[in-house]
Amino acid sequence: MIEKTTRMNFLFDFYQALLTDKQRSYMQLYYLDDLSLGEIAEEYDISRQAVYDNIRRTEAMLEEYEEKLCLFSKFQNRQETIEQLLLVAKDQSSENTLIQLINQLKEWD
Repeated sequence: MIEKTTRMNFLFDFYQALLTDKQRSYMQLYYLDDLSLGEIAEEYDISRQAVYDNIRRTEAMLEEYEEKLCLFSKFQNRQETIEQLLLVAKDQSSENTLIQLINQLKEWD
C-alpha cells in the first residue's frame, strides 16, 4: 500500500485545480513544504484545529475526486504497463504479450 503522504501528494498533483486557494495553500504547506499544523496556524493567524479540520476535509475531497475520476489509479496502471512493456520489449519472442500490453494502454484513454 502506498504511503499516505505520497498518495496525498499524487492526489494533490492531479486535483489541485479543483480546490480553493486556501485548501491548495494548506495542503501545499503541510504535504509539500512539510510545515506542522502549528506553523501553518501561526502563519494564517488561526487555530491549529482549524488548519487540521481544513486539511482533513480537503483530504476527503481529494479521495472523493479520485473515486469518481480515477486519474491517479489510471496513472498507476499506465506506469505498471509501461514497466511491463519495457521488460517484454527486451524479450522479442513475446510479441503477443507486447501487443496485449499496448492495447491495454489504449483502453485507458
